[in-house]
Amino acid sequence: MPQPEIVSREQWCAARAELLVKEEAVRHARDVLDEERRRLPMVEVDTEYVFEGGDGKAGLLDLFEGRSQLVVYHFMFAPEWEAGCPNCSAFLDQIGHLAHLYARDTSFAAVSRAPFTKILPFKARMGWTVPWLSSYDNDFNRDFEVTLEQDGRLVERPGLSCFLREHDRVFHTYSASEGVLEGLGSIGGLLDLTALGRTPDGSDRVRYHDEYEY
Repeated sequence: MPQPEIVSREQWCAARAELLVKEEAVRHARDVLDEERRRLPMVEVDTEYVFEGGDGKAGLLDLFEGRSQLVVYHFMFAPEWEAGCPNCSAFLDQIGHLAHLYARDTSFAAVSRAPFTKILPFKARMGWTVPWLSSYDNDFNRDFEVTLEQDGRLVERPGLSCFLREHDRVFHTYSASEGVLEGLGSIGGLLDLTALGRTPDGSDRVRYHDEYEY
């Protein structure tokens, strides 16, 4: 690939200032899009999904762990595979300390169709501590359109879904897949996809992850 052109400092500053105008326009457009996303309607999830995780069986409501919001990453790991998707693994590598999400009343979990007996050793190999559950015995991935039937076979694709809890009722607020996930992984980026946004607690203050009270 060709390297950037060599110019004087003054020329670089002028070019940088010109690009900054475009960057600010993109940032503003993203802020407008985030606001529109928060105004999306939501639909109640009335299917009783049962997942298997490190603590045994769990329903979708359990994944909230008492918090108001839940972000689920649909990790590509089919039952017949021996390891998870490399791209999904790279995505999960980018997920920061969950304390920053927890402090903003938001939980996070990965879900795959592979049985938990396959997820557990792969999770240990990767050194991850995030909650990761199996949907092997339910249609969660199909219902949220990340497992599709094509030419008589099941095809996996990555995705992310956001949920909001009102007491014991769970609502689906947003889903994204493939291209939308590119460059995503930061705490702020995940919160931007949720119904309540970055500051459901009314504060945008970032702390050391061991100083939050939640």
